[in-house]
Amino acid sequence: MRKKTESATPVVVIGAGMAGARLAARVPGVTVVGEERHAPYNRVLLADVLAGRYEPDVIALPATEVRRGVRAVRIDRADRLVHCDDGSVLRYGRLVLATGSNPVLPPLRGLGATLPDGVHPFRTLDDALALRAAVRPGVRAVVIGGGLLGVSAARALAECGAQVVLAQQGEHLMERQLDPEAAALLRGHLEALGVEVHTECRVRGLRCATEPTAVRAVQLADGYELAADLTVLACGVRPRTGLALAAGLEVRKGIVVDDELRTSDPYIHALGDCAEHRATLYGLAGPALEQADVLAEVLAGRAARYEGTRALTRLSLRSGRTGGPVGPESSGSLDGLDLAAFGEARPLPGDDVVRLADGTRGAYRSVVVRDGRLAGGVLLGDLGAVAGLARTWQDDEPLPPAMSLLHLLTDDGGH
Repeated sequence: MRKKTESATPVVVIGAGMAGARLAARVPGVTVVGEERHAPYNRVLLADVLAGRYEPDVIALPATEVRRGVRAVRIDRADRLVHCDDGSVLRYGRLVLATGSNPVLPPLRGLGATLPDGVHPFRTLDDALALRAAVRPGVRAVVIGGGLLGVSAARALAECGAQVVLAQQGEHLMERQLDPEAAALLRGHLEALGVEVHTECRVRGLRCATEPTAVRAVQLADGYELAADLTVLACGVRPRTGLALAAGLEVRKGIVVDDELRTSDPYIHALGDCAEHRATLYGLAGPALEQADVLAEVLAGRAARYEGTRALTRLSLRSGRTGGPVGPESSGSLDGLDLAAFGEARPLPGDDVVRLADGTRGAYRSVVVRDGRLAGGVLLGDLGAVAGLARTWQDDEPLPPAMSLLHLLTDDGGH
């Protein structure tokens, strides 16, 4: 590949998700190419759109000029060009891949390249709007996947009046974030809303009508069938790396980047769900936004490095009936449940674990201390301590030897 001198041509960003939009808001003269027909939006709030609490304009991000409905199909690294499906060609001085991730479609019988009627992924605003148009009181909905996205979808569908079954292959809900005790409280909250939860439940396939092709039931490995008018696939996501692979960039699980979010090509960067930094894929909004802020500094010629993100996961399961945020006094009710998780909530041998459970208020706090440092924790219901705990965890400093570990569960989180 022949070398070129640094060009003053505008930065081109492929992807108009939260990471791409954040970068565009901080770097002048950026051209953003986005496949979706919508303006950039806050993906974290898709369940609120599904539940009917928010309209699409409410979750729109601050105005960013985007070439909507345009897909980049090829990167010419030699001439620094991006070829798009509408026939246009964009020249870049620096290219940023913010291509995000695709929903994982599990290898189920009856699930081909074209989804049967009634089967929906839950990843984009169009997915949320399609589900909202299809759901109605009494409809039978099966959500496959009990992670963060599946729990959010099940809660929203139940709020719409659907008869919801949540099928999770793992031992408990939100295995990546919650310990078993917190997951049990979350399960109880969903069941109180009428959601039927099945854990350690392996889905084998879909039973569909043939004319037209439409889902009728979800088949489990033990032969049992869950009747379904709607099926939601919430089985995780996979980084979108096709463009990078075709262009010859280094790709492992994601597009490999260094501390300046630079790929194996010095003129191409990557950030967000598609980027793999120090062997880590984050797949969360917080790290993506932090990466965009660092890259904005790098593109401006200022010294900046991305050292990784100690990510805090928060989920608010709120009902439109309350008209406002859920406070601690109502967190155990059917109107809402807030949870937060950070670090490693599962203890290893030799770790210290401190737990506080308040069944009356539906509150639960648990922290793991490893080698004198806060390793992780999970809170449900009353999140008064989350800010202090997050600071203590993010600082990664040794805890004072004389401090009682119970002090970590107070509202200042040990500070």
